Amino acid sequence: MTLRVKFLLFVTLIHAVLIVLAGQVMRTNAPLFVGLEMLLLTSIILTIQLYRGFVRPFQLIAAGTEAIRARDFTMKFVPVGQREMDQLIDVYNHMIDELRKERVTQHEKSYLLESLIQASPAGVLLLSFDGQIEGVNPAAERMLGVGAPELLGQNPAHLPGDWGATLSALTEQAPQVVQLSGIQTYRAHCSQFIDRGFTRRFIVLEELTQDLIRQEKQAYEKLIRMMSHEINNSIGAINSILQSFHYYAPQLRPDDQADFTEALDVSIGRNTHLANFIANFANLVRLPLPQPQPTSVHELLRTTERLLHVQAERRRVQWHWELAPDDLVLALDPVQLEQALVNICKNAQEAIGENGNIWVRTTRKPAQIIIENDGPGIAPEVQRRLFTPFFSTKRDGRGIGLTLVRDILLQHGFAFSLETQENGRTAFTIRL
Repeated sequence: MTLRVKFLLFVTLIHAVLIVLAGQVMRTNAPLFVGLEMLLLTSIILTIQLYRGFVRPFQLIAAGTEAIRARDFTMKFVPVGQREMDQLIDVYNHMIDELRKERVTQHEKSYLLESLIQASPAGVLLLSFDGQIEGVNPAAERMLGVGAPELLGQNPAHLPGDWGATLSALTEQAPQVVQLSGIQTYRAHCSQFIDRGFTRRFIVLEELTQDLIRQEKQAYEKLIRMMSHEINNSIGAINSILQSFHYYAPQLRPDDQADFTEALDVSIGRNTHLANFIANFANLVRLPLPQPQPTSVHELLRTTERLLHVQAERRRVQWHWELAPDDLVLALDPVQLEQALVNICKNAQEAIGENGNIWVRTTRKPAQIIIENDGPGIAPEVQRRLFTPFFSTKRDGRGIGLTLVRDILLQHGFAFSLETQENGRTAFTIRL
């Protein structure tokens, strides 16, 4: 039973008693009856005023409670001129103002944090209380190579590839580094925050690729330049002396002239090869910025095939073309990209050996080049080191071909990968 009902029952009982008393004295004592009637009328008027005074605060409290329940912090009450009531209204209005300010402040902070997370170059994975992915920003989608619909609800340890193994071993005290295809390098670390009194975790993914490449170049740039300068100076002087020795060939006996000339030519040729060898290393640190211009990608691929045609015939390697119906014309540096394509296709032919196939495919949506070969696949331990400077699986390899390809494509802003697919083919994919 509510307080209002109890009040009405009490008032009804009191007035019923007054009416019964008035009825008893109505015939025997007229003055007393009139007095009782005046008392009854006064009581009714006071009761109505008291009822309004009691009930109105209840109505205001109920309205304020409903507004708070509905999270409507804009409704305020106007003072009514009653001291107790005005005190209650003043406290309520002050509370609503504070709640509204707090709500606006929290909303602004939340919106700012959400905007920062969405615009952050670092990937952010927000985990639920159960450790499943509840939120993901665009940078994390790009790094993981998976869209948000596929990520939400997953456990980080179940992500495909190296990501799952790395994130499963992730703790707050031990950040993990993951390297994909020997190209992209990331660091993952986790932390926690308090949500409604309970601890939740989040994972931050940072890309280290450009920083590592920059540090890598700084490490060997000075050494290569010094070596290149000293060796080229010596080779130039030695070749000049060897060339001068040709003038002495006629002074030798006829039987010795051929051997003498051949020895000089071999020495000069070897020195020239050594100079070119050092120049190739120097090119790694002197790679100029791309000079983009509208270029036909299909024409670059055809030119690459013509350059390697003789070698392909000698190895009996067949080229297969699956080009997009419309040519891909993009703004890029044709000289640098041609050099990259030559290195990629040359490596593909050498990986095949003999009697193999190379498939060259292009697509428009998305714009990409895919060069596949059916040679032996890439071992997992080799996969991580493919684009490491000076690393090579060939006996006489120098380990600069794929490094040069890497630098050219990164300077163009082209994503790329080199991996053995499920069908057994090894594919070099360039996403333009």
